[in-house]
Amino acid sequence: MKFGTFLYQTSPNSIAAVARKAEECGFESLWIPEHIILPVTYRSPYPYSSSGRMGAPPETPLHDPLLALAYVAGVTTKIRLATGVFVLPIRNAFTTAKAVASLDVLSGGRFIFGVGIGWLEEEFDGVGMNFKDRALRTREYLALMKELWTKDAPEYHGKTISVEGFKFMPKPAQKPHPPIVFGGNTEPSLKRAAKLGDGWYGIAEGNDEIAATIKRLREHERTAERTTPLEITVSRLREQLKPGDIEKFASMGVSRIIIGPAATTRDQLAAMEKFGAEVIVRN
Repeated sequence: MKFGTFLYQTSPNSIAAVARKAEECGFESLWIPEHIILPVTYRSPYPYSSSGRMGAPPETPLHDPLLALAYVAGVTTKIRLATGVFVLPIRNAFTTAKAVASLDVLSGGRFIFGVGIGWLEEEFDGVGMNFKDRALRTREYLALMKELWTKDAPEYHGKTISVEGFKFMPKPAQKPHPPIVFGGNTEPSLKRAAKLGDGWYGIAEGNDEIAATIKRLREHERTAERTTPLEITVSRLREQLKPGDIEKFASMGVSRIIIGPAATTRDQLAAMEKFGAEVIVRN
């Protein structure tokens, strides 16, 4: 089992401290959430909580994830760096492809590209991006990015974006490209992950709920006739691991568990050290 943790800190010193401690304690990866802007009020239901409300208030100081991870890459040497998850269709596909490739090169091939289509319609409206066709644009953006990342003469023509007659450099350090991990628990999200992704990222409110979701995901894998199963990552954002949870998750096919953050940087440093000594060294 691999173990990751979240990076919610905002100051340079606290980001560096958490990143270094996570690496020292044996965590495999650091995951960072993101939004460009957060509305003061919103009607869109948050899909990962029964309340329909996200935990972050609108004044939450979320960094640009790729810039923050580039900073982390400079103060660590081996821990993997991941977006959990990056709202792909709310940004320009070419600038995202460039930033991802640059981060992967500068980190020595440590980036995991966690992506989603987005759920917060008010955020799309606020930055002037179309919310209705975001699923189509996500599929086409990823197809375009794979061309840019892997081909000497990239060429792609979709309904929403095209490229031909240009060069794109640098190419990512990982070949053919950084792993693409899809978030989302809805049927279209699971189908999209099974068809296009290298992995799937789920937020678990309970063990029974995540087990049922993984079962549905495996059905979509069979329909998509995948030759290799998705790597499954589960986030325990709201609950602490209980005795037996790791074995239960492993039996479900989970490869990575992300441990939720503590209230303060000091608390998180202590919690990571304790978790590393008591759990990671035994798994």
